Amino acid sequence: MLKIYNTLVREKQDFVPIEPGKVRMYVCGMTVYDYCHLGHARVLVVFDMVQRWLRSSGLEVTYVRNITDIDDKIIKRALENNETIGELTNRFIGFMNEDALALGVEKPEFEPRATEYVPQMLELIGQLEKNGLAYKAADGDVNFSVRKFPGYGKLSGKSLDDLRAGERVEIEQTKQDPLDFVLWKHAKEGEPFWESSWGKGRPGWHIECSAMSSDLLGKHFDIHGGGQDLQFPHHENEIAQSEGAHNCQFVNYWMHNGFVRVDDEKMSKSLGNFFSIREVLKKYDAEVVRFFILRAHYRSPLNYSDTHLDDARQALARLYTALKAVQATDVPIDWSEAHAQRFRQAMDDDFNTPEACAVLFDLASEVNRSKSSSLAGQLRALAGLMGLLKRDPQTFLQATPAGGEGEGEWSAEKIDTMITDRVAAKKAKNFAEADRIRSELLAAGIVLEDGAQGTTWRRA
Repeated sequence: MLKIYNTLVREKQDFVPIEPGKVRMYVCGMTVYDYCHLGHARVLVVFDMVQRWLRSSGLEVTYVRNITDIDDKIIKRALENNETIGELTNRFIGFMNEDALALGVEKPEFEPRATEYVPQMLELIGQLEKNGLAYKAADGDVNFSVRKFPGYGKLSGKSLDDLRAGERVEIEQTKQDPLDFVLWKHAKEGEPFWESSWGKGRPGWHIECSAMSSDLLGKHFDIHGGGQDLQFPHHENEIAQSEGAHNCQFVNYWMHNGFVRVDDEKMSKSLGNFFSIREVLKKYDAEVVRFFILRAHYRSPLNYSDTHLDDARQALARLYTALKAVQATDVPIDWSEAHAQRFRQAMDDDFNTPEACAVLFDLASEVNRSKSSSLAGQLRALAGLMGLLKRDPQTFLQATPAGGEGEGEWSAEKIDTMITDRVAAKKAKNFAEADRIRSELLAAGIVLEDGAQGTTWRRA
């Protein structure tokens, strides 16, 4: 049985769907005012892996990943760029989709935009006010009264006395308590607004996810995911809003992926170690980046460095090399086979992708030894459940680190020409020239492999 580490109870639990055979999952997506960074890449890849495994386990999955397209940062950036909010957000949604596609991330069933769900947000805020958990402040904001919700702090494990207002919560004198957070922001001059019974304004950040998730998945659903940084205050506030309005449990299983670090330091713009997905993909193949993310357990810190990415490419190349040597049989996974059983055990243990990857390497070694087409097919199929090994092996092995960019002087055409020259030199028994060509290519990181079918090459 699949076990999931549930942040709410701080332990692994057997996963039992609310509705047998069906899973409803919500993941906090991107705030679209800039390019997606490595932290976003991890969220995209991790929960893509989760939904893939749930489906492969025979479950029917409804996956929702939202888009925040109204926010203080969005408004500020649009003003700076002298463009409309729609122009800004649509452009970066397009970039986000390109990045996700490059990383092999499948589209969720629903990608709701916050601006499309304002009526549902207003309805939710109205219910909170009716239940005595929301109040209109003197400045026109509508706030959530934290101390009136008995369960506040159960996700983060914090007591009310220790809590501090979160990053996006402004502490103002108009609040009844510094911990109260805004549900509806009153309209400021020049900002976009919607009409409401509390006056013109726009939604606070936290209410967006409560409204979108409950509208698309129901008041009580199975899995809610996101980055570890969202555990408090965002997800804590979601619980308070949703359970405070609906008087029932909000989510059964809370999943949080770990932080991304750069050379063992937390990634941040202030430290100058902040990388967009696009920057990384200029240097590394997208499948290498996906593999690098999945080699680490989703809850552990992920340390980004060129060394780790180079190692990931070499490791992925070993898997592709096994498939290059043996023609894989395209058949369904044999779950009775020993490697498949180990793979399933790993993935059912809180999505233990490091152990699952170890199984792939063991299977690749067996393919190299046995030259079994069925085992090669098994390797490709199991890796495919993680969104890996879907390309032609030769295409991957001959690709440049940037996935086809930056070949420099060592293009595929030049390499093929030099291989032809080497064949001619060997035919003329000019073995010194043949060795010179091999050595020159090797010095450039091009490895020649002679076989019965002729000479092939790969990038070292």
